[in-house]
Amino acid sequence: MRKRIPLLAAAALAALAGARGLGAGWFDREPLTDMVGPYKGFAGRLYPGSNQMPGDHAAAGAARAAAIVPRNTSGVPDPAGRYALLSIGMSNTTQEFCSGGGGLPCDAFTFMGQAAADPAVNKTTLALVNGALGGQSAAWWDEPADPNYNRVRDTVLIPQGLSEAQVQIVWVKVANPGPTVALKGAQADAYRLLTQTGNIVRALKVRYPNVQQVFLSSRIYAGYATTTLNPEPYAYESGFAVKWAVGAQIEQMRSGRVDPRAGNLDYESVAPWIAWGPYLWARGAQPRADGLRWLPADFMPDGTHPSNSGRQKVGTLLLAFFKTSPQASCWFLAGQTCPSSAGAWGW
Repeated sequence: MRKRIPLLAAAALAALAGARGLGAGWFDREPLTDMVGPYKGFAGRLYPGSNQMPGDHAAAGAARAAAIVPRNTSGVPDPAGRYALLSIGMSNTTQEFCSGGGGLPCDAFTFMGQAAADPAVNKTTLALVNGALGGQSAAWWDEPADPNYNRVRDTVLIPQGLSEAQVQIVWVKVANPGPTVALKGAQADAYRLLTQTGNIVRALKVRYPNVQQVFLSSRIYAGYATTTLNPEPYAYESGFAVKWAVGAQIEQMRSGRVDPRAGNLDYESVAPWIAWGPYLWARGAQPRADGLRWLPADFMPDGTHPSNSGRQKVGTLLLAFFKTSPQASCWFLAGQTCPSSAGAWGW
């Protein structure tokens, strides 16, 4: 009997998971923000040991926020100019940031749609720009010469009267299609995504020389997925890729140690300052500590792409993040001013 109890317990948990739409293996996954014990030996929380950004990294982020100023299309600081918050990523990213088609105007329930209707959001010097596009997974953004960057320049920025020199903040949400190796496999998709994330942020520094801040988000829940595009546990484990990339930059700036997978993330030279944007994963219908949960109605029939209600959830989280983040609210909100950095930045 003793040998049967764990098997029966596992079977009962699996049956419960199916009944709740949580997906196989749900019981060994907790949102990173709520984790107490480790997942496959890996610690949770967004930052090293905490959901709170370490003080030194927060101070560096505040300095980068202060360096975000209106610029003209040549990149010269200009009170009559603008600065752009750009999204890059795949189908989910564009659906949540603006709309399924990626064009303007954005759907009202998306991030850009909600921001447009919010009187608190800066609508004079801040430009919100959706560069994400369906099918453009991580591998399509990890080199400065990737065609996506020319597409964003020619078909997104220029038509809005903007240039690459005005992109100063980026929201990145990427994934890989059809992953097959979970943690702790040596070729796990989370490790691959970590390397790609490092390459992406360095590519952003090349393409957008005035970029100051990059905010990263991982995937939403995928326990309802009916395809192999990016199911669980890969959607969940993408959170570790973001956690490790941000942690690698924090560690490198403290000790000089370069993470072998993420690569050089020195924000004084080759990379922008990076941090978590909103963390989007919750365990299906089970609410996480802040109440976020994902229901079947929040997804399209494939269980992977968000429906209108799912897009609204992410849009709302993004809007709340930028309105309240100490590293973002001063440039995101109307009537706010970031602390002066004229001495530090030579202006």
